[in-house]
Amino acid sequence: MADPFTGGVHGELTHNLPEGRAEQITRSLAEKRLDDVPGLAQRLMDAIFTDNPEWTDYRPVPREDLWEGCANYLARALHVLSGRVPRSEDDSVASAIGRRRAEQGVPLEVMLRTFRIGGRILWEALVEQAHTDKVDPDAVLGGATTMWTVIDALSSALSTSYRNTELEQLRNDDQRRHALVEDLLSGRARDTAFAQRTAKELDLPTSGPYVVVVAEMISDGSFALRGQQAALAALHIRSVWQVRADTLVGLIALEQHDESSALAALRQLVRGRAAASPLVIGLAETGMAHELALTALGTSQRGAVELVSLQQRYPEALLVQSPDLARRLLEDQFGEILALQPKERDMLLETLAAWLEENCSTANAAVRLHCHRNTVLNRLHRITTLIGRPLHGRDSYVALSLALSALRMGGNDR
Repeated sequence: MADPFTGGVHGELTHNLPEGRAEQITRSLAEKRLDDVPGLAQRLMDAIFTDNPEWTDYRPVPREDLWEGCANYLARALHVLSGRVPRSEDDSVASAIGRRRAEQGVPLEVMLRTFRIGGRILWEALVEQAHTDKVDPDAVLGGATTMWTVIDALSSALSTSYRNTELEQLRNDDQRRHALVEDLLSGRARDTAFAQRTAKELDLPTSGPYVVVVAEMISDGSFALRGQQAALAALHIRSVWQVRADTLVGLIALEQHDESSALAALRQLVRGRAAASPLVIGLAETGMAHELALTALGTSQRGAVELVSLQQRYPEALLVQSPDLARRLLEDQFGEILALQPKERDMLLETLAAWLEENCSTANAAVRLHCHRNTVLNRLHRITTLIGRPLHGRDSYVALSLALSALRMGGNDR
């Protein structure tokens, strides 16, 4: 009896069917299995939950949702195989499944394995249909390539959509994380409920000692610290780092750790100017700590490669906080000196700095400057004449020291 699909007699070998004829047979078999999608979906569900649990972990997915995804996938494959839907590398059904499973946290490998199992079930269904229709099984082999090409295309659409969703989630997570850190820096953590939620999301403690570090952007567009989070993690110190407009900001939770060990680890990595706040207690004070760290950063001379602590720079920090006052102080103390020729100006200022740093000892200053003690005395007399007031006395020491600090920090435009 002539076979309606092959044009031959049942039982004849049909390995050499024309490609178009094999496709016609595949389409007909797929069309007839469309009504059996619910049963095929159940077969796929059964296979999922009897397979290796490590490869079929769908715990985040409700059972009804999973069944619907299986049915949609199998129906889509049959629609493509039957010719009802054109084959596409960005298939909307497979893409939707990939997007949803990525949102639910199902591993991509699990999804791809399910698609392969589904392909096997579809193949078995086509062979069963061929047997029912008395189509020689050899005739179905010509459609095997077509069927697995369709499964591969659906898997590719699934993978692309899944990975795109992951990237979108990462971007959203980064944006969320960025917003949370910005809120911390603005002082919002004074709200206890917000501090608790943020601490959980950022994996930071709500209370306990914190130090905030800021690092400037350097000439190559990177920041003065690199590899800082890994270095602190190696010491079991938790931290969160965020890039702002022109600084890198780090919130460091010291917990049971010593501040000096954390800063020592960072100092080994510094490639420009960086600064640390004093210790503060809890997330609620990290906004204030950030402002103090920025103030400390302002005390560091441009071009320096160092990590300074505010505790080391309180006098300079006062100048940073009052730039107008710093300029007035500089002009009042050194106005006449700054008007001199550079060679004499620098010599006098260097002598004054050495004298003050040597506790006003002319002998020690002379050793430091590699000159005679009388030379130091002559230079100090010259400075006294230029500024019009004595150098000795507590008020003079404080004013002169602050003026020198303002000069080092760039208060002079010479």
